[in-house]
Amino acid sequence: MAAKRKCWSGNDLEADEKLKIYDKGVDVKSQEGVYNLLISYRSGDMWAPQVEQVEALRLELGYFVECIKKGERPFNDGCAGLKVVRMLEAASESLGKRGEIVYV
Repeated sequence: MAAKRKCWSGNDLEADEKLKIYDKGVDVKSQEGVYNLLISYRSGDMWAPQVEQVEALRLELGYFVECIKKGERPFNDGCAGLKVVRMLEAASESLGKRGEIVYV
């Protein structure tokens, strides 16, 4: 049984590699019984796709202004902001509760 996983990291301050995607995986092989599992970890390539050199805040503000001009409701409205705040609070709470479930 093989599990493939794509991990990513982002750094908006990095000019050339703002986004990095890592190809990682785990291979699990069974040898008759739970106690004889063989697990091997695989670390593959890193890919840095080209990302347009634009300030994120400038894009957000431009989108917001366009929504006002067109009378449309932005997808990142107050409800979306509240969800983000709740997730950040849960993440902060989870730092002190290692191994415990924190509900959002």
